[in-house]
Amino acid sequence: MTATSRDDILAARRIVVKVGSSSISGANAGQIEPLVDALAAAHARGAEVILVSSGAIATGMPYLRLDSRPTDLATQQAAAAVGQNLLVFRYQESLDRYGIVAGQVLLTAGDLENPTPRKNAERAIEKLLELRILPIVNENDTVATHEIRFGDNDRLASLVAALVRADLLVLLSDVDALYTRPPLEPGAVRIDHVPYADPLDGVVVGSVGTGIGTGGATTKVAAARHAAEAGAGVLLAATAHVDQALRGERVGTWFDPAPDAAVPIAAAL
Repeated sequence: MTATSRDDILAARRIVVKVGSSSISGANAGQIEPLVDALAAAHARGAEVILVSSGAIATGMPYLRLDSRPTDLATQQAAAAVGQNLLVFRYQESLDRYGIVAGQVLLTAGDLENPTPRKNAERAIEKLLELRILPIVNENDTVATHEIRFGDNDRLASLVAALVRADLLVLLSDVDALYTRPPLEPGAVRIDHVPYADPLDGVVVGSVGTGIGTGGATTKVAAARHAAEAGAGVLLAATAHVDQALRGERVGTWFDPAPDAAVPIAAAL
């Protein structure tokens, strides 16, 4: 059932969870295990869970002896080629504790823009879910180009949520919620609930990322709006609060879904 409020989260049948690079790489690599704990708990109660995980480039950087995220495309592709393998291995190693098998799904913007590859992606994910395998989705950074990138995995997660008709999208990051202004600024107030189509008048949304990932509050709000248009309830929360988020506790910022709406998958591309 579509999660129309936090009270429906425990009953959500199909859940997409997105986690950012800075939350599961470098000094925060240890957050993979509690993240997997929360995903496994949802899986155990019968939910179909899809993880959209950034982090391939960030995970590969140390192996290329890079101290900061590369700016040229070729080095980004090389870092992703090394890091994607290691990232999925780390997830699978943690999922082994629960007897859950991960399935890797790498997508480009073109895959979701064109009907045939979009249908192939949908069919593959549906089969993985039918087999009770946990799909781990990421942008295919090794072959993506600057011109046809998703830009950030918040957008990818919203498109995947629409593609598979998810009941719930959870966008995780280092920030615990949406605020009326960047949370480190004086006077910033946490927003608990965003009604459907609320213009968020007076809210100042920052676009600065961490320097490791590519997103920010602006991309999360845009992704939340797109997924809500497609009929999914959306929760913005901190990665450290993922367990509480997936149990419907009052953490993060909740976006109401559209009552009876469905947006074409490629509408935001």
